[in-house]
Amino acid sequence: MKHETIPKAGQHPVSVFTTEGLHFDVDGKTILHPLDLTFNAGEISGLIGHNGSGKSTLIKLLARQIQPTGGRILFDGVSAASYDMRAFARAVAYLPQDTTSAAGMTVEELVACGRYPWHGALGRFTDLDREKVETAMRLTHVDTLKGRMVDTLSGGERQRVWIAMLVAQDSRCLLLDEPTSALDIAHQMEILGLVRELCRTKGLSVILVLHDINVASHFCDHLHALKQGRLIAAGPAPSLMKAETLHTIYGTNMGVTAHPVHGTPLAYVI
Repeated sequence: MKHETIPKAGQHPVSVFTTEGLHFDVDGKTILHPLDLTFNAGEISGLIGHNGSGKSTLIKLLARQIQPTGGRILFDGVSAASYDMRAFARAVAYLPQDTTSAAGMTVEELVACGRYPWHGALGRFTDLDREKVETAMRLTHVDTLKGRMVDTLSGGERQRVWIAMLVAQDSRCLLLDEPTSALDIAHQMEILGLVRELCRTKGLSVILVLHDINVASHFCDHLHALKQGRLIAAGPAPSLMKAETLHTIYGTNMGVTAHPVHGTPLAYVI
C-alpha cells in the first residue's frame, strides 16, 4: 500500500528519496516486502517499529550499504544506483548503528574524515576543507574538544563528533541508524535537538531510525512504521499518535494523552 505525503498548505513537497517496489531477501527469507515510500526533502523522517521490523535494513538500502533484491531507489528523482560512490557520498551521509572506536584519532582528525568524498585518499586538504571542518565542529558544538582524543570522550560527546563528521561531509541528506541507542535520556535529547537544529538551519533532509515513539513524535516531521518488513502506517508524526494505530504498530494496548507542558500527543502503555 502506498501512503501519500500530506503537503503543507500552499506547498508541494519535494522528495529526496523514493522507493518503488523495494524489497530485500536473505537466504530465501523476506526481510522487506515491496515498499513504495516517499521521504520529503528538508524534513526529519523517522522509521519506527519493533526490533526486526526492517528499519535498519531499509536505511542500509537507502545508504547503498547493501543491494536490494528487487525494486529501485530514487534519489532526487534519479536512480540512486546511477551515482558513482563518491558523488553519492557527497550528497548522502550515513551513520551506522555501531560506529568504529576511532582509537588514536583526535576530534579534529575524525571530523576531517568527512571531507574524504571531496578530495579522495591522496587529494590535497584545501583551505575549503579546513573551513568545512571548522564550521562543522562549531555547528555541532565540539570545537572546544578538537584536540581531545575521541576515545576519551563521553558517549554524548562522541556522538556529536560523529555527527560533526557527517556535517563536514557537506551532504544534503543524513541517514542515521539509531543515533541515540546507547545514550541516556539527557544526551538523547541533546543529540536529537542538534539534528533538528541542523535540519532547520542548513536545510538538511534527515532519515533516522528510532525506537521510542514519544521521542520520534517529538522530533520527527513524518513517521514511517514498519512491521515484519511491511509498511503499516505513515504520515505526519501527530497522525500516528492514536491508540488504534499504536496498537497496530507495536501489538500492545496503548493510550495517548496530551503532554502536560507542550500539549503534544504522549503515548503510554496500558
